[in-house]
Amino acid sequence: MRPDPAPELAVSQWFNTNGPVSLVQLSGSVVVIEAFQMLCPGCVSHGLPLAKAVHEHFSQEQVAVIGLHSVFEHHDAMTPVSLQAFLHEYRIPFPVGVDKPGRGAMPETMAAYGMRGTPTLVLIDRQGRRRAQYFGHVPDMRIGADIATLLAEPRHSPIDAPRERCDESRCEVDVES
Repeated sequence: MRPDPAPELAVSQWFNTNGPVSLVQLSGSVVVIEAFQMLCPGCVSHGLPLAKAVHEHFSQEQVAVIGLHSVFEHHDAMTPVSLQAFLHEYRIPFPVGVDKPGRGAMPETMAAYGMRGTPTLVLIDRQGRRRAQYFGHVPDMRIGADIATLLAEPRHSPIDAPRERCDESRCEVDVES
């Protein structure tokens, strides 16, 4: 995946946090977004348990986990009131945002990220760039390795570094690359 800037989250309501959460304020941390629906079997059995494990096993100063309730079906059953009870019953400890409704059935953030459904897990590096996006079940080892790789990168990634050309008399930076 090309490391493009991650779109900001379009959220109508937040749970498990004292205020809104933005990707800008999480700059410097690796961000894991778990897009889910509470009535999605794959979300309940795989996606959310994986997000909880990431939240529990990585330093919260280095890795921020965000849930994104992206409802594109059964709208009447998956209201914020139902979501609040679901988060309590399933002991979801990390911030969860309700994806804003979009045009048609697709919520705004879900559309901005080009998600195909739920569960979808998105990894954003410390510079705020989307580095991976997975639809469906993702093995724990894969996500752990991906997060460890992102944490091992320097804070200012060489992806953004300008190319240098040096000879015996000078070093020139190629700023157009």
